[in-house]
Amino acid sequence: MTTLFDPIRIGDLELANRIVMAPLTRNRAAPGEVPSDLAAEYYRQRAGAGLIITEASHVSPEGQGYVDTPGIYNVRQVAGWRRVTDAVHAAGGRIVVQLWHVGRVSHVSLQPDGQPPVSSTARRADTKTFIRGGFEPVSTPRALATEEIPGVVARFRDAARHAMDAGFDGVEVHGANGYLIDQFLRDSINDRTDAYGGAIGNRTRLLREVMQAVVGEIGGGRTGLRLSPVTPSNDAGQDSDPQALFEHAVGELAPLRLAFIEVVEGQTAGARDYAPFDYAALRRRFDGAWMVNNGYQRPMALEAVASGAADLVSFGRPFISNPDLVRRLHDDAPLNAPDASTFYGGGAEGYIDYPTLDQHVAA
Repeated sequence: MTTLFDPIRIGDLELANRIVMAPLTRNRAAPGEVPSDLAAEYYRQRAGAGLIITEASHVSPEGQGYVDTPGIYNVRQVAGWRRVTDAVHAAGGRIVVQLWHVGRVSHVSLQPDGQPPVSSTARRADTKTFIRGGFEPVSTPRALATEEIPGVVARFRDAARHAMDAGFDGVEVHGANGYLIDQFLRDSINDRTDAYGGAIGNRTRLLREVMQAVVGEIGGGRTGLRLSPVTPSNDAGQDSDPQALFEHAVGELAPLRLAFIEVVEGQTAGARDYAPFDYAALRRRFDGAWMVNNGYQRPMALEAVASGAADLVSFGRPFISNPDLVRRLHDDAPLNAPDASTFYGGGAEGYIDYPTLDQHVAA
């Protein structure tokens, strides 16, 4: 029987186990959106994961939506990420970077020259973002012109190349949680009348073009994708037919032979039964490794892999407070409780100072 702790090959990557560190925004980048030396230590501590998916990293200045999040579009950022990947690899780990464009989930104070954020629509999202000084309502976006969209696709492709230059083992494209790609996918947000709006095949066009560009640059065996079919995050209203939409989207990507798809089941960081969705039917549309996320605890994760419902399980908050989460899950040991007050922004506290089991024993 396959277990959560068995090795697995996904695409071009050999992983020591099936426990994945999910992408977690921590708002601790150095000036210039450069990953810091603290980030190198933070990820090194968690290198026992079969795979680390980094915090979301914007592919362009326009892609930023929160203060002090890292980018992956210039030389300084690539150098900062290289320190991270070197540290993880020295500890025996595998790491991919999550490529991100937030779309309308941003604020003019974070955009070049104070311009409006861009999206599939000109309608403002009823949500907040984290800027200098705290949480504030997002700004009203402008809809991307059709002729601008190839430039957005090119930014994802360039970011994938930067990821390889930074020493990453691959990338995960962020297509979830109400950010730019999701803003094009859902008809609750996408009100376009061009080739990127209307019918399902049009609304999946941006996702398809981004994934084709990334795979064309670094190969499908080093490329993954995150989706969240029903989450309401960032004012992402339900699509009129999410099952048809996401089955079509995943089916279109089959020729690319992606390494993995990570699916957020239910409401991100919330109710797993938020809205009905047949995730098994979605999985049947994909031949690569299937990764599940959202609220998985040890018994659920063990069962998901043993039953074949998933190939890997990604854990978010448990990895914040448990750098040795793989060992704790294996030994069924107690978990450190996370300190939510240190999730976003700050320094070492609540970031690299959570104790391991060995440190507990020594104390």
